[in-house]
Amino acid sequence: MDISPQCFSILLVLCIFIQSSAHGQSLKPEPFGRRAQAVETNKTLHETKTRFLLFGETNQGCQIRINHLDTLQECGFNSSRPLVMIIHGWSESVQFSRSHVHLIGYSLGAHVSGFAGSSIGGTCKIGRITGLDAAGPLFEGSSPSNRLSPDDANFVDAIHTFTREHMGLSVGIKQPIGHYDFYPNGGSFQPGCHFLELYRHIAKHGLNAITQTIKCSHERSVHLFIDSLLHAGTQSVAYLCSDMDSFSQGLCLSCKKGRCNTLGYHVRQEPRSKSKKLFLVTRAQSPFKVYHYQFKIQFINQTETPIQTTFTMSLLGTKEKMQKIAITLGKGIASNKTYSFLITLDVDIGELIMIKFKWESSTVWANVWNTVQTIIPWSTGPRHPGLVLKTIRVKAGETQQRMTFCSENTDDLQLRPTQEKIFVKCEIKSKTSKQKIR
Repeated sequence: MDISPQCFSILLVLCIFIQSSAHGQSLKPEPFGRRAQAVETNKTLHETKTRFLLFGETNQGCQIRINHLDTLQECGFNSSRPLVMIIHGWSESVQFSRSHVHLIGYSLGAHVSGFAGSSIGGTCKIGRITGLDAAGPLFEGSSPSNRLSPDDANFVDAIHTFTREHMGLSVGIKQPIGHYDFYPNGGSFQPGCHFLELYRHIAKHGLNAITQTIKCSHERSVHLFIDSLLHAGTQSVAYLCSDMDSFSQGLCLSCKKGRCNTLGYHVRQEPRSKSKKLFLVTRAQSPFKVYHYQFKIQFINQTETPIQTTFTMSLLGTKEKMQKIAITLGKGIASNKTYSFLITLDVDIGELIMIKFKWESSTVWANVWNTVQTIIPWSTGPRHPGLVLKTIRVKAGETQQRMTFCSENTDDLQLRPTQEKIFVKCEIKSKTSKQKIR
């Protein structure tokens, strides 16, 4: 059989869905963006010579056809009976290199792939194993020989999407199990999978909505991998970081010395002696890619107490403008403190060239009162809450570009509630301004 590596990976993922269906899950394929269209147009997938045979007591091997779920019934598939899956190997006389083999395992199948890799004798290992939200129960904390591990192939990558604990157990394994371990949105839970989305799932899946909601985060690992195949030109980038809290502050958007990598099929394969944990944010549906930015803002608070407030930013780029990104500093703004946080955009706006910054006061009456104070001096003290913002520093994760933005009106640096200020790109020559964003 002569098929491209990409088609071979898609084929393996489809096999995974057949296996999950056999374990009592819905046999109806879930709509997935342009997935149906891609499968329809990818004729090579339908023309493959690979055959899937179902053997029962009354037949000698009935063929199950990909994307023809009615063949399961035609072949007499019984979901109440035990299921054994036999995958044939190859003859050494064919001179097929093991380094060309890529095993993709979902949930329990991820560990099965690891066992397959570790069981092969000889000096040459399997080329690559991808674990898609590898199962957690009975495997969390176990030794590398009892689960998927970096020793099972020349390169092992893993995507963790449902590690949230329930009664001390998590569906997906938390600990790193590969050379590169990806934790989308922290790996605990995925956007669009909350029970608040149940009504949307009912409209899409009917009576299967509850099942779809429960397994949504677990299956997201599969969808993310498929997404990397369907959108090869816009790969999701993940960044080396210690935890999601640090990542949410934008402190980890570095690609130096292999600190970032692409999630999915097109991952950069660099076997390491120590597992690397990489984090990223994704959208709730395909295409999942977002664009990561770190914003560093230093406020000067002229009052004695922290000011609790919300800001909105409008970002103007060379390609597109994004409106009203909300930022809330829960603990309040202290004097001369620098705040770092992560901003993600669903679309590529190009090079950032201008920022519109607005202070949103907490209540309408506070807006009115603070605005009046800027006009009429009621006392000898500050006429307004007293916030000054001189510069905004930005780092774009995907391009690694660093930028500094200064107030367009240098004569008035004071921030006032409900007033929008414009910041444009500038160059600061002072030593303190040349400090790099972490």
